[in-house]
Amino acid sequence: MVVTPIMNVDHGEMDLSQLRYVVEVADTSSFTRAAERCFVTQSALSHQIAALERELGQRLFVRSSRSVRVTEAGSAFVARAREALRAVEGAKEDAAATAGNVVGTLRLGVIPTVTAIELPELLVRFRTLHPSARVELRVGNSDALVADVRTGELDVALLGLREDSLPRGVAAREIGRASLVAALPRRHALAGRDHIALAELAGLTFADFPAGTSGRAQSDVAFSAAGVERDVAFEADSAELILGLVAAELAVSLLAPGVVVGRTHDVAAVPVRRGPVRIEYVAWDADAPRSVARAFLRVVDAAVPMQKGGSGKAPGPASQ
Repeated sequence: MVVTPIMNVDHGEMDLSQLRYVVEVADTSSFTRAAERCFVTQSALSHQIAALERELGQRLFVRSSRSVRVTEAGSAFVARAREALRAVEGAKEDAAATAGNVVGTLRLGVIPTVTAIELPELLVRFRTLHPSARVELRVGNSDALVADVRTGELDVALLGLREDSLPRGVAAREIGRASLVAALPRRHALAGRDHIALAELAGLTFADFPAGTSGRAQSDVAFSAAGVERDVAFEADSAELILGLVAAELAVSLLAPGVVVGRTHDVAAVPVRRGPVRIEYVAWDADAPRSVARAFLRVVDAAVPMQKGGSGKAPGPASQ
């Protein structure tokens, strides 16, 4: 990518600060919040964006007393501004990497039910090895995280998918797998069983992740394959909230064992015969991973060695 010469916008050409201001306003839909995130006054940020708009001869934002909306020209400009900022950041990181230093901010996406690794411990190791690096965590569902890795919004993502599903459009390797267990109220009639079948859960009220998400698909596909209908009366993005509904005896659920065990004494985890299997992956940009992402992948490889039958060692980034 070719980056336009960078000068002061008040002298006729834009600089990096103007690009950052525009991107932050687009992300926050607020001049006030954008100014706070850029550590400048709102008047200074507004002045610079207005000057940039005069230079371009285009309105980037439509302002009202209640909202800020990006114009069509603004959307096009923001996309290019993001690319320019990433290119500059990448240039700084690559220069530091030649001296053996890992700098920059790792943008890491995680599902809220990661169990294959102890994420805090992994981040401690990463920061110990690379104290100049920073980490920006984003929590979301696997589908959204994969999409963000594909577009470059995230560097690395920790995912959870059903057994017959693979991350698409990204590089990935398996870091763990587990059969889902039935999360039942402690006083439920099935809670004391050594194991149960999916058919025995028919007719019970379920709490699960929202329809259409990867977390929900793990159970939906399994019940459909078994020819068992179920009633999902409660949908929630949070595993903690789902467990709370189970503990309150409002519902049952299927969750990864590491999510259930040890979380609350009011919920029992019962193995399910031929139940759904969840596979956890680490995913990253297949084409041009940043140096900070390659460094993090090396830490993942050290913490979770490849097992026989796995998805293969991370190519390139994790072995460099």
